[in-house]
Amino acid sequence: MRLNTLKPSPGSRRARLRVGRGASAGQGKTCGRGTKGQRARKGGYHKVGFEGGQMPLQRRMPKVGFRSAIKYSRAEVRLDELAKVDGAVVDLAALLKAGVVPEGTERAKVVLSGKLARAVTLKGVAATKGARAAIEAAGGSVEA
Repeated sequence: MRLNTLKPSPGSRRARLRVGRGASAGQGKTCGRGTKGQRARKGGYHKVGFEGGQMPLQRRMPKVGFRSAIKYSRAEVRLDELAKVDGAVVDLAALLKAGVVPEGTERAKVVLSGKLARAVTLKGVAATKGARAAIEAAGGSVEA
């Protein structure tokens, strides 16, 4: 095999359509652009979604939803996920290292979900009232 002999396999690429070469060629006269109008002209410019002055579909539809920018810097941690963290002290760095919270997380909060088998000390990580009670019941503590 040589680089100068490489070519696509037969039938994998269609021949380019040559427009404006007479009626018998199938794309003569208007060359598949229809009749008149901005889109038929050479260099006829229109924005994507432009509907000739009619209110575009994208603007006719109602606005919906909201995406919080803060969402990507906050994370929730379940009680049973604390078991994945090595060591007795659980802080944001330990949660990131264990892969419990995603990269870019600035604040985390432990929520009451699942069970905690061992004693852990939370440092710099918030906890709900129920999660705090469960951590303290397992012999751990929560530091601000």
